[in-house]
Amino acid sequence: MSPILTPLFAVLGIMLLGSLIQKSRILPPDTDQVLNQYVYYIAFPAIMLIALAETPIEGILQWGFIAGYSLAMVLTYLLVILVSYITNKGRTDIASLRALNTTFGNCAFIGMPLLTILFPDNANALTAAAIATLLSVIIFALVLVTIELYQGQKQASPLVVIFQSLVQNPIVIGSSIGMAMSALNIHVNESLSIMLRQIGMTSSPCALFAIGMVLVKASAEQELSLTSARPGAALQVTAKQGRLQHIAELSWINVCKLLIQPGLAYVLLMAFGVEGDLLIMGVLLAALPTAASVFLLAQRYRVKASISAQAIMLGTVLSIVTLPSIDYLLRS
Repeated sequence: MSPILTPLFAVLGIMLLGSLIQKSRILPPDTDQVLNQYVYYIAFPAIMLIALAETPIEGILQWGFIAGYSLAMVLTYLLVILVSYITNKGRTDIASLRALNTTFGNCAFIGMPLLTILFPDNANALTAAAIATLLSVIIFALVLVTIELYQGQKQASPLVVIFQSLVQNPIVIGSSIGMAMSALNIHVNESLSIMLRQIGMTSSPCALFAIGMVLVKASAEQELSLTSARPGAALQVTAKQGRLQHIAELSWINVCKLLIQPGLAYVLLMAFGVEGDLLIMGVLLAALPTAASVFLLAQRYRVKASISAQAIMLGTVLSIVTLPSIDYLLRS
């Protein structure tokens, strides 16, 4: 059995538990929102800060890893944008949301626990997940601004808006403080270090639990949408075509996310001299399914919300096969 299956099943098990709790309605219906806010604003910035602060700066600034991983994301993003412009001309919001679905992997909430379990004695596990998360946050900010500009919600310069989005992001703030402390060789008080790590360690289970709850909500909303939009006899042909397009779009998104991006990551990381465990980490991070945050963004701006929800669910299920397969190929 592939060594990645044990931590992967643990990750999926926590998500499944969240889904079951959401369906049973034991907890209040907005529990997922509370958990997401706690993880986003407190727990995850805490673990990013202390993980980076206690890592030597030369261990953080691994330029080959940063360059290879970034370029793989950018190339996948541009590929999806190009195809989307061909199929939906002029819809910048749709193109950017599709591209986000294929590049914004769940590096923070799935990648970090997965790598720390898979590589328990390797200090690069947290660092690699942190770098991938920061790069994903930049892509997320870019898409957020693109959608708001398309919908006329922002009048300022795109660069100004992107900068504001990044400097106000708690994950970026926590990571920046940690990197600064590492660069200045500032020692973290032991009690403070233990406190931040204890808080940060709650980020993974809380986030995974919340993802399970969010996916149940997304599934319920999709079923309601399909029920209310059930076509009459005169629209059966159109409905069938719509379903085929829907399946094709879901397939395209997950092929790009689960296969094309990790393939590009492997080639580019190798080209930049990354090898060993760090190479495996980079490719696995690139092969992670889409993060639930994409659905929340799509839902907020009413752009491809149902597609995003289904892509996350389908990608998460398919990753049970794709991640062990990729891990096996890399190790062999």
